[in-house]
Amino acid sequence: MTSGANVDATESAIVSQHQTTLGYTGARRVKAAVALGCLWGSVFVLHVVAWGHWLVYGLTALTGAHLLRLLVARPEAMPEPLPSTAALGVTTAIAPDPAHWPYVSILVAAKNEVSVIGGLVEALSQMDYPRDRYDFWIIDDASTDGTAELLDRLAHPAANLHVVHREPGAVGGKSGALNQVWRQTRGDLILVFDADARVSPDLLRRVVPFFQRSEVGAVQVRKAIANGNTNFWTHGQVAEMAFDAYCQIKRIARGGIGELRGNGQFVRRAALESCGGWNEETITDDLDLTFRLHLTGWTIAVTLFPAVQEEGVVRAVSLWHQRNRWAEGGYQRYLDYWRLLNPSRMGWARSIDLFFFWLIQYALPTMALPDLALAVARSRPPMLVPLSSVVMGFSMLGMMNGLWKTQKTSPALLVLQTLRGMVYMTHWLLVVSTVTLRMAIRPKRLKWVKTQHVGLDKQG
Repeated sequence: MTSGANVDATESAIVSQHQTTLGYTGARRVKAAVALGCLWGSVFVLHVVAWGHWLVYGLTALTGAHLLRLLVARPEAMPEPLPSTAALGVTTAIAPDPAHWPYVSILVAAKNEVSVIGGLVEALSQMDYPRDRYDFWIIDDASTDGTAELLDRLAHPAANLHVVHREPGAVGGKSGALNQVWRQTRGDLILVFDADARVSPDLLRRVVPFFQRSEVGAVQVRKAIANGNTNFWTHGQVAEMAFDAYCQIKRIARGGIGELRGNGQFVRRAALESCGGWNEETITDDLDLTFRLHLTGWTIAVTLFPAVQEEGVVRAVSLWHQRNRWAEGGYQRYLDYWRLLNPSRMGWARSIDLFFFWLIQYALPTMALPDLALAVARSRPPMLVPLSSVVMGFSMLGMMNGLWKTQKTSPALLVLQTLRGMVYMTHWLLVVSTVTLRMAIRPKRLKWVKTQHVGLDKQG
């Protein structure tokens, strides 16, 4: 695998050309329809051929072996954090040695976020990092709720806060907002937050050292749910985020890929330049950038600590819409880049990792409905039960370990949280099965579909 530091313009051009030639309208729908037909057809074949169950057992064995390797993998140690500015005995205004303090530019794209943006601005202005080595940019995307006026008032006392207003009708959604600004910044590292983020003052000095390794193009910090005790849905999101981060760290330890999650993502400027910025033709900019970074030779690190807190959605309807967008964006990137996701470009470890997690996250849920329908019609158990059982076992153990490492709770409560989280995660089966069907039938209209934030102090 080529080191990200040695990627040339040709590598980047291949990815960019691939995006252009694929197209982002009807081509996706055709490929989604073909993929759906292949998956459903595979289920039919498994049911009608005499040796179908042996194929399932074989795939189950391979998947189980891969997941077991992940469970026993030992993650890499975290780098030592940079010293606190207070410990150095200097003011927070000037770095004692700028070479050891990379310049960080923080970007926040905000659309109608008046209830939360003020708190984030205050937190970012108090980071434990030399003031002359970071700045932050808030991009107001034609808000109509008072966000623009609030930001203009806040910009005066905070010398390192820059406010950019986009015109009504500006295209590209969040990706367009970020692309409008990031090239104007001076940061060696670009850090992206959502408007509802809650950040600890030491986040920069604890994450920046990851970039001492030249091949690291990005770092994703664990996402945590600030209002996790609100109801069943937020409790489930706490378990989901803990499992996701834990699983990613294990994947990286085995040579698999780390993934960006949007909120709390650090990206090296050189890596972003090699990818040409954010893709404005996708509904999940972070997931798309994940693939493009790996395809241009960079690696992505993930850390459990520190975490960035965000508002969890508290209603089932909001969760449904949010997860539909995530599922569609995640699946969309496989349709866009499938020709490039091969061992000759990604390396065997990453290609195998991608295959198994595509199988778990998208193929298996998509195949579940026709498998059940054929099982009922033929009065026999579903063919994919062995594979589903192995995946469920891995998910339960992974979720339990993730919660244990991030929550530090009692064993009894840990079991309760895990069981509740597993029940909550069943929504993914319905989300993916409907998303893959919908993508095969009608194209997605690209627009900024954001989760509404109301502020934690306003939640009942």
